[in-house]
Amino acid sequence: MSNVVSIRAFKAFKELDTEELAYQARILSLSKVELLEEMVRFQEERKTLGTLTHPLMIRGRHLFRALEETADSQELKILSRSYRRHLDYEIQALREKAGDAGTR
Repeated sequence: MSNVVSIRAFKAFKELDTEELAYQARILSLSKVELLEEMVRFQEERKTLGTLTHPLMIRGRHLFRALEETADSQELKILSRSYRRHLDYEIQALREKAGDAGTR
């Protein structure tokens, strides 16, 4: 088996990495109200797309971690943690699927 790297996949990965860092920095600067507004935008985007894309999962993970850390109520903390864990599971499953596809 040879180690072949797709240039297109590499560029997409680098772009995603840059976007992730920018989004994470943006999330860290938001107030609690702005985080809740971002959560609504996230849910609307997910509904519009009809599915969770990898970039959306990555953004959601940062968003829900920030919401969990800043939550004033136990309910919001539990909801944020639950959704973040779900996204972590989905990301892991996607990575495992991509790893399996790469070994075929």
